[in-house]
Amino acid sequence: MASSKDYLQFILEQLSDLEEINYRAMMGEYIIYYRGKIVGGIYDDRLLVKPIKSAISYMPTVSYELPYDGAKEMLLVEDVDNKEFLTGLFNAMYDELPAPKPKKKK
Repeated sequence: MASSKDYLQFILEQLSDLEEINYRAMMGEYIIYYRGKIVGGIYDDRLLVKPIKSAISYMPTVSYELPYDGAKEMLLVEDVDNKEFLTGLFNAMYDELPAPKPKKKK
């Protein structure tokens, strides 16, 4: 099941206090970028983030979900209604996220 544009817009609004939040549509779902780094994505109208130490320690309860069949598990963000929590989560994760891979020259 693809994610809805309405849910994407809701999440983007919740993250509006952060600068440089972008997304890319990918097979009916959305990859979320923060300052050029992939934080996670929206899959089946669920916000999932990378399972890194900072995210695990920031969230009070941690549950792992599969974004799609054959994918690695990610962390389900349940408290999407709390704008301050989401902003804090993304800020806590940023330094630990891997830098984007350089694009190959043709």
